[in-house]
Amino acid sequence: MSRLIHIFAAVAVLGLAAGCSSPSGIDTAAAAGSASKKAARAGALDFWVDPDSPAAKQIKEWRRAGRAQDAHLLKRIADEPQALWPPGEIDPGPIVKAAIEAAAEENRTALFVAYDIPHRDCGQHSAGGAADADAYREWIGKFADALGDGKALVVLEPDAVAHIVDGCTPAGYHDEREQLLNEAVVRLKQQPNTKVYLDAGNPAWIRDPWKLVDPLKQAGIEKADGFSLNVSNFQTDELTEAYGLELSADLGGKHFVVDTSRNGNGPLPGAWCNPPGRALGTRPTTDTGDPILDAYLWIKRPGESDGTCGSGPAAGKWWPEYALELARNSKP
Repeated sequence: MSRLIHIFAAVAVLGLAAGCSSPSGIDTAAAAGSASKKAARAGALDFWVDPDSPAAKQIKEWRRAGRAQDAHLLKRIADEPQALWPPGEIDPGPIVKAAIEAAAEENRTALFVAYDIPHRDCGQHSAGGAADADAYREWIGKFADALGDGKALVVLEPDAVAHIVDGCTPAGYHDEREQLLNEAVVRLKQQPNTKVYLDAGNPAWIRDPWKLVDPLKQAGIEKADGFSLNVSNFQTDELTEAYGLELSADLGGKHFVVDTSRNGNGPLPGAWCNPPGRALGTRPTTDTGDPILDAYLWIKRPGESDGTCGSGPAAGKWWPEYALELARNSKP
């Protein structure tokens, strides 16, 4: 067994969540096979594909069970690079370091999500986070240390800024949160080959992007490489790009990335948690057609639950039936 298999097996035993949600009624917020399999696809070459992802393991299990067709469909997920979400409940160092070392062997960039801010997700499906400010600083420090000089792209704290704007996070926590995010950007950017994108929600959540400008600035966006949009959500590429370009203009031309992991059929009105009938979206690529939009990425890992809704398991848990539906509904 590889080092990553051992690490993720341990995480699975702990049953740790790696997902994010949205306010009620609003839509919100790795891979198998060798990298050579996608060598012909421009724009995906920079990103590392995890050969020990849940999708890869599911493929092996279904092949043994004689479900060859389903296993083949699931390759639409397993063959793509996806972000790793090191659990906040444990030291992130071993997971991050193992992925960085594996990516370095292929001279590729590893994708991560840092998701451990105190008072995370306003007590919803992905509630939790660090116990206090000092615990968060320690966690981020271990995360950054493990990155070393490897090539990495880190999406920082999905929902954290948007929950300031919508008021879900109590006002008494706003200043501390912005300070912690600012410090996290600075700490992560001390690593020479790490890019950091501070999360900014999605266009169906904070509908006026100008409302995000001041909180993002307080949270350190000017020191980051840019912002991320549509994490764990289903908004279309077109809507999200237009929103991102408007927000970018308000931020002096900041670049951004978009999560396209599950937006192939767009959102289902009124449902943000495990909505049925969704599909995989644009495959990960840096070939976006716009110099301000740095990449389409699979930040939410397709097939991992949003939470205990629609018969789903806990947030971040692998749900093979949902993964198969996403794959089946997507374009080849």
